[in-house]
Amino acid sequence: MQKSCGPTTMNSLRTARRALTNLPRRQNLQDITITRTGKPIIRTQGGRSSLGGHTVTVFGATGFLGRYIVNRLARQGCTVIVPFREEMAKRHLKVSGDLGRVIFMEYDLRNTPSLEESVRHSDVVYNLVGRTYPTKNFDLEDVHVEGVERIAEAVAKYDVDRFIHVSSYNADVNSPSEFYRTKGRGEAVARSIFPETTIVRPAPLFGFEDRLLHKLAGITNVFTSNNMEERFWPVHAIDVGEALEKMLQDDTTASQTYELYGPKNYSTAEIAELVDREIIKHRRHINLPKAILKPVAGLLNKALWWPVLTADEVEREFIDQKIDPTAKTFKDLGIEPAELSSLTFHYLQGYRSAAFYDLPPATEREKREEKKYLHVLDDQ
Repeated sequence: MQKSCGPTTMNSLRTARRALTNLPRRQNLQDITITRTGKPIIRTQGGRSSLGGHTVTVFGATGFLGRYIVNRLARQGCTVIVPFREEMAKRHLKVSGDLGRVIFMEYDLRNTPSLEESVRHSDVVYNLVGRTYPTKNFDLEDVHVEGVERIAEAVAKYDVDRFIHVSSYNADVNSPSEFYRTKGRGEAVARSIFPETTIVRPAPLFGFEDRLLHKLAGITNVFTSNNMEERFWPVHAIDVGEALEKMLQDDTTASQTYELYGPKNYSTAEIAELVDREIIKHRRHINLPKAILKPVAGLLNKALWWPVLTADEVEREFIDQKIDPTAKTFKDLGIEPAELSSLTFHYLQGYRSAAFYDLPPATEREKREEKKYLHVLDDQ
């Protein structure tokens, strides 16, 4: 006959359990990691509730690429500090990590004390701040050069272990494009203030919130120049996020420059053809001479307060992506980048009409058609 536990026994069990819970956790020696500058941190591998050890500040986390690196850092237990400007722009990042792992701090790129407050407790700082078009508050020089200078000075002041600066492909101080020119100057400024800066130059990104596939699939992208002949190696945003995460764990990436690009070279026209085939629609693009489109785009950008085609974007359509042969790539990080054509279905299905929404991906349809054609030949 089974005996029930009396009140005294239950109280004893609760007391014993409470005593075991309050015991200090025994930390293994292998959980202690020494950073590049000699700082000891406790880091245990695991999920979002583990102790990731690192405290990481991610400037520009509310942008397209930022959500991918914040998600990767927070789910491994890192404490992620997210400086923000707009309250509604950062709320989706809160659920990336466990309770208390994602910390939001309001900042201003021209306010040095707010920048210093954002990095003073961190051992790694990412700078993803960037802008492809000027606004009435910030031009490209303010964001890509002066902003980088203030962040790098704050990193150097508090002796942060790592500074990872995300620049752009084709960054060159002598480029005819203001965007590429300011990006190149920003790299030089970061390295002059903090020589151990890791510079990352991603190719044009594609993903769920990109400005590549969605721009070509939208109905507003009508006017273009150079007959869409600009060539580049598009790269998956998830692959770039993985690369940025690996740079955090590998101190040998300090002071290095990385060119992150996809496995296949495309022209804009070739990608537009892929997009049309995937959404089962034909988007019309009207080519205008550079001498006409560039000044018109400049006037529109000044007159309208929402993002439109800018004069510098027209200039960039005439500049192909160039790869620095001395820079490291995905291969040095052990990453195999994804190819654009294998992922267009996942990102563009929403642009299909209801009549074609449930059709399989374009590549799969092509395989089916090819099989039918081969079967006809076999039957003959």
